[in-house]
Amino acid sequence: MKVDPAQEQERVIPVVQALAQDGVAVSIDTMNAATALAAIDAGAQLVNDVSGGLADEGMARVVAETGVHYAVMHWRGGADVAPAFTDVVAEVRAELKARVAELVVAGVDPAKIVLDPGLGFGKAPEHNWALLGHFDEIASLGHGILIGASRKRFVGELLPDDAPMADRDLPTAVISALVARQGAWAVRVHDVPSTRLALAVAAAVTEGAS
Repeated sequence: MKVDPAQEQERVIPVVQALAQDGVAVSIDTMNAATALAAIDAGAQLVNDVSGGLADEGMARVVAETGVHYAVMHWRGGADVAPAFTDVVAEVRAELKARVAELVVAGVDPAKIVLDPGLGFGKAPEHNWALLGHFDEIASLGHGILIGASRKRFVGELLPDDAPMADRDLPTAVISALVARQGAWAVRVHDVPSTRLALAVAAAVTEGAS
């Protein structure tokens, strides 16, 4: 359900401001340019836009003028869009590449662009696993990669039907460790402790191999 921008800002801006004042690096998750600008003014350092700027044509200008990092997700209209891919990896890569080109023309600094393949958004489980399995092909676009697999339905399908939501945290942590070893810029998770431990294990293995 789409939230009115004024209501969205009423909910999130006080939180962003309080966290930023405490020295926390804050990301604002919004498709609305006005909300993004208000959050940046309140101290947000990253705009996470699941539409990649397609939902609000003013978003590129806000990001370009403020110079914050911008997480651009692959988007064909939302999580409820029916999956339709012939080659999901090639198509997602091509569409992200085209979106980056449009944003750069609009003035966004390419060094500030982070890409998100959009796991769970208009994609069947096999599409999500293919994108994770071909992480390197998305990363070859030359931008940081943000992975948001946490507790998503395709992860839950690995578990018994009656498994509680929290049981998805272990497979999420495994995914986080795997993509971290491949150079992921960031992962978005619900359960931080399990992910931090998984990342520590991945880092130790990487160091041991050097």
